[in-house]
Amino acid sequence: MAFFVHAVVPGVTTEQYDKLNAALQQTPGVFDGCLVHACVSTDDGLEVFDIWETEQQMNAFAEKMTPVATEHGWPDTGIAPRVMRVHHHWVPGATG
Repeated sequence: MAFFVHAVVPGVTTEQYDKLNAALQQTPGVFDGCLVHACVSTDDGLEVFDIWETEQQMNAFAEKMTPVATEHGWPDTGIAPRVMRVHHHWVPGATG
């Protein structure tokens, strides 16, 4: 079952996101199971939206990402991401 994650990250800039993303790209297997990812800039910071194939893959990402984010100066906002089970998802134009 897929899981949707919505993370609100106030005080983080797109430049900080780009640096973290570049570091994560060098981390083997960090994105395994990520079906969709989007990062949106807001007046207060960023909002991140993901869909993960499984809860285990979502948790494995969080375990790998958190220390890298801390190393790159991301604040601990105390705001837990909203996690929801996905009833159905599809990608327009995708086959399968």
